[in-house]
Amino acid sequence: MRALIFWAFAIHFCLILDRCHCIPKHDRVLSITAATQEQVTVLRNISSHNETALWQPAAPSLIRTDSPVHLHIRAGVVNHVTNLLRSHGLTYSILLENTQELIEKQTRNETSDPRSSGMNHDKFYSLDEIYNWVNKTSEEYPDMVKVILIGSSFEKRPLYVLKLSGKRPAVDKAMWMDCGIHAREWISPAFCLWFVRYVLMFYKQYVDITSIMDKMDIYVLPVMNPDGYVYTWTTNRMWRKNRSVREHSPCVGADLNRNFDANWCSEGASSYACSEIYCGQHPESEPEVEAVANFLRSHKDSVRLYLSMHSYSQMLLFPYSYTHEQARNHAELLALVQEAAAKIRQFYRNQYRFGAGAKTIYLAPGGSDDWAYNLGIKYSFTFELQDRGRYGFLLPPTLIPNACNEALLAVKIIALRVLEKIQ
Repeated sequence: MRALIFWAFAIHFCLILDRCHCIPKHDRVLSITAATQEQVTVLRNISSHNETALWQPAAPSLIRTDSPVHLHIRAGVVNHVTNLLRSHGLTYSILLENTQELIEKQTRNETSDPRSSGMNHDKFYSLDEIYNWVNKTSEEYPDMVKVILIGSSFEKRPLYVLKLSGKRPAVDKAMWMDCGIHAREWISPAFCLWFVRYVLMFYKQYVDITSIMDKMDIYVLPVMNPDGYVYTWTTNRMWRKNRSVREHSPCVGADLNRNFDANWCSEGASSYACSEIYCGQHPESEPEVEAVANFLRSHKDSVRLYLSMHSYSQMLLFPYSYTHEQARNHAELLALVQEAAAKIRQFYRNQYRFGAGAKTIYLAPGGSDDWAYNLGIKYSFTFELQDRGRYGFLLPPTLIPNACNEALLAVKIIALRVLEKIQ
């Protein structure tokens, strides 16, 4: 309690100083590494305050020694936070000095007609633009695209899945891809759109995508968290969760990637509704998660490959994330992501870490890939797209093609290898 009172007083004092033009005019993102447990405690306290937003890791409880922490700090308390860090011997570097400038670049809307399926490759799109594109694409490719409504969000926005099929007889194999489970990870929905465009444009032109489409259907959910995504465009760019509300709770939203029934709400998740990793009231309590889980349960005999797209940190992950125990086919999954990472390094000179989620990042129960794996989809993966922290969630639009090309290469390699294994 004393710490909270001190923090509130410090912020008030800083805001008074701001009138004297002593405080930076822009929000900043710092990279901070704790060397001791005492410093970990300091960082956890700082990153728990509303004037900061923790970018990495996902929640204060996940901060560890010798692991970089990326912290977004409001302009009004930058001086106070940096003074506090220095007083505890914590060194830091500045990743971003003007986050608002990057946000403005991401939301600039001056280039293309959203009703056209020929969307620009170097632009982020609002939810309405994405919905318009989904409808337009299904009209332009009626023989290859079917739009399926699998449910709706807490605020009753539709959850559209695109079913992509090759020009051939029906098949009994499929892959699933979801994007935008965390609202602030804008490169994720951008990749889903990129991927769909690539499939439709180059089917029967490129051997790799033709081979995939001739042997399996592809289900793509471009935005799994539409309410949160809209909120990042209108109110808070750094919002992570969905927008569900609960009776007698002042806090909004649950982490959809902690709400699946995979060792739900154990270590690595939180039962505290205000936490960024709040697991929800019970497994599948969130309508978005329930809709995806119901669809995959009804298609579990055909869906053989599961892919979930996230950002940031450039990783290729597979189960398990809720335990340090190895998946039954750990060696097989490891070989797949190892090959994909090697190809990215070869063609794009970029490094991706890879491995089981819990060992590569941290424990994260209730995740979609673990749940899909336990459902019987033995090839289940989570991708963390660009970058490694320079821009984080505020990846400039000019870097969209780079990020998407890397992820596309990994998807194609893994899908082709999986097809070889299940034929």
